[in-house]
Amino acid sequence: MATATLNSDRVKVLVVDDSEDLRGLLRAHFEHAGCDVTVVESAEAAIEAYTADDHDLAVIDLLLPGMDGWALTERIGVDRPDCPVAITSVLDADDYPPSKGVLPKPVNRASVRDVLLKCVPRWVAP
Repeated sequence: MATATLNSDRVKVLVVDDSEDLRGLLRAHFEHAGCDVTVVESAEAAIEAYTADDHDLAVIDLLLPGMDGWALTERIGVDRPDCPVAITSVLDADDYPPSKGVLPKPVNRASVRDVLLKCVPRWVAP
């Protein structure tokens, strides 16, 4: 798990994906958008991360080892109801759980900005 929390005015994003490559890509896109990013590889690590710190957005892959993304989305809704969730997945969007935003794979810089605009109204593009 890697964390970068540098400036309390910046939007804090929690990225949950079991693929190291995709975690790196998502981190790069959100950091380029001016966000502080915490990346984790599992739902269990995500629960630890959001218990330790408040996040403005959680980006969750659905296909995770152990607890899956559907269960994690539900859990965040109970534990952190003020934290919007954006689903990122290769699955059909019709299979996504209810969420504030969607970030279908492959993810690009424009789709990250769209999710930030929709899910985090206080976000301002750098």
